Amino acid sequence: MTPAPDITELVAIDVHTHAEVSAQGHPSLPHDLLVASEKYFKAHGHRQPTIPEMAAHYRERRMAAVVFTVDAEHATGHPPIGNEEVAQACAEHADTLIPFASIDPWRGRAGVRAARRLVQEHGVRGFKFHPSLQGFAPNDRLAYPLYEVIEELGVPALFHTGQTGIGAGVAGGGGIRLKYSDPMLVDDVAVDFPELRIILAHPSFPWQDEALAVATHKPHVHIDLSGWSPKYFPPQLVRYANSLLQDKVLFGSDYPVITPDRWLADFAALDIKPEVRPKILKDNAARLLGLVKD
Repeated sequence: MTPAPDITELVAIDVHTHAEVSAQGHPSLPHDLLVASEKYFKAHGHRQPTIPEMAAHYRERRMAAVVFTVDAEHATGHPPIGNEEVAQACAEHADTLIPFASIDPWRGRAGVRAARRLVQEHGVRGFKFHPSLQGFAPNDRLAYPLYEVIEELGVPALFHTGQTGIGAGVAGGGGIRLKYSDPMLVDDVAVDFPELRIILAHPSFPWQDEALAVATHKPHVHIDLSGWSPKYFPPQLVRYANSLLQDKVLFGSDYPVITPDRWLADFAALDIKPEVRPKILKDNAARLLGLVKD
């Protein structure tokens, strides 16, 4: 096992990266959805790195990265990459990788038990939800027992918000309903679980203003900037990141479909105050993930 990240040595923390393939070569998504995602991100034929390869990529850049997959087996019929595998692989590269888990809310009580075990026995530091892909509304009571244990364990819950490249261009969007990723549905979760740390992933097109409203109103709601090149960020997102939400906005790339190199190069050209840049790139995430004390 390698030691945990040395925050003083890191230049950035990427809070949004995907484990797309298992050690045995099992992909995270069904083939048609994976192809659609590659087309959406203009990442045709991009290589799916293994978790050790992800570690090498980020270590070389003196960055840490949050790694997760998505368990959407109920909606897609596709078995996920195992959370235990992700956690173990990250533990072997703990100087640069931080494991999140993904549990399909449709798993019910078994999912709740798994969440507790993954944090207490496998060192998982948070949970990823993709409501559109998993086929549930975030404020559906079926997910509430899962949120309850995540809140109790004191780790963050990251929700995909806005449009998704998964299923884009496939007939019927591959059955994926965009409405489930409206950040206003997560506002209900923030009300009902007031101590739950929440991350709204991505610029939330077409609900950017809603996401900003929720993050401004609810003390423990954050926004990550993954999935888009910064040069395409809506102006109101940049304005809030520079001011009211400067302590609640987080660097995320969506690697491997968007590389941290590309994201950071475009971020360097963005009109962000010098004192705010280190907050977005590292400090806010370090605090939220418990890597430093408040």
